[in-house]
Amino acid sequence: MKALGVHQFGGPEVLRVLDLPEPQAGPGEVRIRVHAAAVNPTDALLRTGGHAARMPDRRPPFVPGMDAAGVIDQLGPGSDGRLALGQRVVAMVLFTSRHGGAYAEQVVVPAASVVPAPEGADFPAAATLLMNALTARLALDALAVPRGATVAVTGAAGAVGGYAVELAKDEGLTVIADAAPRDVELVRGFGADRLVERGAEVAARIRALVPAGVPGLVDGSLQTTEVVPAVADGGALAELRGWTGPAERGVRVSPVMVADALTDTERLDRLRRQAEDGTLTLRVAEVLPAEEAARAHRMLAAGGLRGRLVLDFS
Repeated sequence: MKALGVHQFGGPEVLRVLDLPEPQAGPGEVRIRVHAAAVNPTDALLRTGGHAARMPDRRPPFVPGMDAAGVIDQLGPGSDGRLALGQRVVAMVLFTSRHGGAYAEQVVVPAASVVPAPEGADFPAAATLLMNALTARLALDALAVPRGATVAVTGAAGAVGGYAVELAKDEGLTVIADAAPRDVELVRGFGADRLVERGAEVAARIRALVPAGVPGLVDGSLQTTEVVPAVADGGALAELRGWTGPAERGVRVSPVMVADALTDTERLDRLRRQAEDGTLTLRVAEVLPAEEAARAHRMLAAGGLRGRLVLDFS
């Protein structure tokens, strides 16, 4: 089968078209004929060696990709009947596993990591859902603020940030979000109640609106120490890249690890239903042929994308 991966860590140019053996689904697993795979920042981290410590026993080639959309073409032994051959699905893929990631024509994953594709969404749009929405979901769960409280979201125009705003509004929270001038209408469309200009002074701008600070903040912009002052004494900060603090004034820092919930089928399926009912907005920046994975990684590094890049394996 065709896949995109690396034999050595490095820049986008190390991504190569690979010819790999067709994987087989084992007990509790399914195989998906991939039609689309989203390109996420963690894919670039794998490419550069940032995940090497998590897979000391693995040997190259390494295949990135944690978001796949496609059709089930093989059920492993002991299938529970929830999934069926030929079913359109989306899946979370652990690229540090022995099967590799989603940048491939076929991928084998635990059945628990697979849910039906959202009705009405094509494969590229469906591929943009799970990883980023699950990250936003875990971030809000980590904050654990009560209904009616105020949360702040930085990086609100991004994939995780946009989902965080939408999920927070769906739960009855008041949302303060950051936005560059060109993104004001976009972020307002997600449902943000109040907007502040993004940038290094975002914490001061949030404090100007809420002098005591917000009880919870999702740091989608990865500003870490710069956003801590926006959080109220004893409040909570959800971090997306493993930063654990320390933070002053009793602020609790919770690093969000999406891999911890890859087999939480109930949570994944709820996100699928929220995409179907319009709570969550699926956003595709551009669809590229799978062979242009290196170009996709360069575009990701350049920044400025609104939505996710998607590789087409159809």
